[in-house]
Parts: sequence; structure tokens; C-alpha cells
Amino acid sequence: MDTRTLGRTGQESSVLTLGAIVLDWLSQGGANQAVELALSRGVNHIDVAPTYGDAELKLGPKLREHREEGFLGCKTNERTYEAASAELDRSLNRMGIDHIDLYQFHGLERAEELDTITGDDGALRAFREAKEEGVIDHIGLTSHGHPDLVHDAIDRIDDLETVMLPMNFTVAGSDDADHDYASVLDRVRAEGMGAIGIKAFAKGPWPPTDDLPKANRPYATWYEPYDTQSDVGDCLDFALSQGLTTVTNAGDPKLLAMILDAAERFSELSDEEQEELVERGKSEESPVPAQLG
Repeated sequence: MDTRTLGRTGQESSVLTLGAIVLDWLSQGGANQAVELALSRGVNHIDVAPTYGDAELKLGPKLREHREEGFLGCKTNERTYEAASAELDRSLNRMGIDHIDLYQFHGLERAEELDTITGDDGALRAFREAKEEGVIDHIGLTSHGHPDLVHDAIDRIDDLETVMLPMNFTVAGSDDADHDYASVLDRVRAEGMGAIGIKAFAKGPWPPTDDLPKANRPYATWYEPYDTQSDVGDCLDFALSQGLTTVTNAGDPKLLAMILDAAERFSELSDEEQEELVERGKSEESPVPAQLG
């Protein structure tokens, strides 16, 4: 599997990141197999969060076994100093490790959150202290919507090293400010930061629950995913052709093997091929911005 440099972190990340949310849907034995499968196929970047159910716990055994082989990203939704410090400690304890390579402000959605994060008693102070102590190595940010707010965060957090952002051909075909992640990606790359893609495999929002109850959805994902090998390959090739460093898999373990196959076969798309996919994406409803659920 190809690798790319994750900005100024210097990490050579595989073009596919194992989004460990898939582990929450598996037994411990199944989770162990999923991690081993990803590592055996060349994945060396793993992403997890405390909001992913038991994913941290289920990742722990294989993570500890292969700790030097993998670059670990984790996140917090906490915005204050004390809460972020406590959640960092909890994540370390749940995974049974002593440091995290990349710690990220998770799901920034409102300007008030950014004010709190960067304030005197904000989470940024906790991140910086943890970095000084060697508990984390790098600081990042994730966003599921509001590109303008990501630009503000980059302006205000001068030691930000990575941004996780939505990128797919449906988002690229939506020509308005709410979907202008192309400008965010351009900014991230220009400033030497790493760019991690999410929602690369999103076809669109799930139908309303009155039409398709959550219990009847075929996949445990926040959006309806593309689910054929051809479409999944198009999704991954498009996202990586935009200049992302790496892309996370969809959140259902049933799609993992297919996405690993696509990552091994990745090839850069021509401008014409990208334009064809953007035109195709215009017929779908964008999965961002949207609340998780």
C-alpha cells in the first residue's frame, strides 16, 4: 500500500487509515482479526475516539502488540482543560498505552467551542502540556462541517499539524460555502499540515427514519455508503487524487475488506476522470454538513 507524508509530522502514513470505529461492532476476537488484517495489508495509521463505543478497549490488545508499527490518532470532544486532560488519561488507560501519536479536537462545530478550546482554561492548554510531557506527539483537529470554522481554527492554533475533513465527489460537486472543503484542503497543504479524509465512501444521508428505520439499515454507518468494489474504488481514488494524505474507511466492518482492496489498487485519477465523478455526485444529496446519528 502506498504511503504519503502526513505534513510536518514527518509520519509516512498509509493511504488508508484504519478507522477503529469498525471494531465497536465486533467481538474481541473479530476486532483482533480486523486489526491484523489491516496491518497485514500495509495500513500503519489507526484512528480511534472515546465516542466510538468500546473501540478503544477492543483496539488495545493488538495495538499494544504492534505499538511500534502503527501511528495512532485519538480524539476528544471535550473543550475545557480539566475535561480534556481527564479524557486523555481515560483513553490511555482504556487502550493500555502510555502515549498517543496524534491527539485531535474532535468534531468542531461552533465558534463558541473554538473560543473555549483556545481560552486560558481550554483544551488547547491540556494538549500542549501533554505534548511537553511526551504523552502526545502532535496536535490535530477534525471537522464534520463548517469549513469557515476550520479556517478560523488554523488561524488561531499555530501548532496545529493535521486536519481531518470530509472529502468525496458529492461534497466536491456542491458549490456553496457549507461544502467548500476544497479551500480548507488547499490551506492545509499550503501550510505543510497533514490532511486526513473522512466520508470518502459516503453516497448521501440515509433516508428518513420513517422510510428506513435505523434497525433496517444494511450498514452501521452515519451515512449511506457506496458498497460495490467499483464504486468504492472510485471513491478512494477520487479522495486521494484531491491531495489528502490518507483516508479513513467507512464505519461498518462489512466494508473493510473491500476498502482495503481499493487502497492497494489506488491510482491517481486524471482531471477528466475527476470531473466525471463530480458530475455524478451532483445527483446525490451531500452527507455534510450533518449531525452525527
